[in-house]
Amino acid sequence: MKRNIAIVAGGDSSENPVSLRSAATILEYMDKDLYNPFIVEIEGKKWEAHLSDGGRAKIDLNDFSFTWKGSKTVFDYAYIIIHGTPGENGVLEGYLRLMRIPFSTCDVLASALTFNKFILNKTLRSCKVNVAESSRIRKGEDYDADHIINKVGLPCFIKPTDGGSSFGTTKVKSRDQIEAAISAAFQENDEIMIESFMQGTEVTNGYYKTRKGEVRLPVTEVVPKTEFFDYDAKYNGQVQEITPARISDELRDRIQDLTARIYRLLGCKGIIRNDYIITDGDTINLLEVNTTPGMTATSFIPQQIKAAGLNLTDVLTDIIEDSF
Repeated sequence: MKRNIAIVAGGDSSENPVSLRSAATILEYMDKDLYNPFIVEIEGKKWEAHLSDGGRAKIDLNDFSFTWKGSKTVFDYAYIIIHGTPGENGVLEGYLRLMRIPFSTCDVLASALTFNKFILNKTLRSCKVNVAESSRIRKGEDYDADHIINKVGLPCFIKPTDGGSSFGTTKVKSRDQIEAAISAAFQENDEIMIESFMQGTEVTNGYYKTRKGEVRLPVTEVVPKTEFFDYDAKYNGQVQEITPARISDELRDRIQDLTARIYRLLGCKGIIRNDYIITDGDTINLLEVNTTPGMTATSFIPQQIKAAGLNLTDVLTDIIEDSF
């Protein structure tokens, strides 16, 4: 009997439209001979299954099911593709744990930890992973621009601690830009971080592990045409993405080793994608751990899967079946 799969998308952050585009890719490539997949769109308290006839059906949160034309469908599995809250920060994972429904992403703790970039940096720094110097401000707290400059230098990045797709992120080059950048970041989240700028080559690397073994995806070099890898670079073609990256085999292996080490350290599950910047030729610095990386047609993970000679349908099947 086919398993009923919820491709859970949407969410409550600015990344909602990107998440829905990722969900469309997952739906397209999921093996229909093995699964009955439905996009389940979440926004606030509105949870709805997308139906094949274009209709919507309300999700019953008592058992994560929906009823349509007198027939009830209970989901066996959740493939989470929400970029942002509540799917990337552990909240949705906690609900699914209570429902005893397996899911594709990291568990509650790892999801919450990786979602807060400031706490993640502090945690991984203690494990001897290179990260940028940073500080944090919560909404309502006083801050001193001179203290910020003394701690992280200029230029620097000011961004929400939670979130993605570079929403609310500003590259600050002068003292008089700090106030506006902080205000922009607080539009996205009640907690922000100020992070030192690192000059170098930006790369990104995907990885996942099942009982069959680990899969180290190729490294992609990221060359934005914009000031930094912002929303336009990510989704509007303002970037050159080179897979495999133009780096030595030795450096590639070290990046892949570090991605695998971070996966183990954090207790990750499913596909992750780590972003790095290479400074001084061969120093690997972690920028971010993405536990629900984008899966749109132009996203890195589908590109890396293709470059590795793998099939996205088979990858999705491996991840789903590993939970059973």
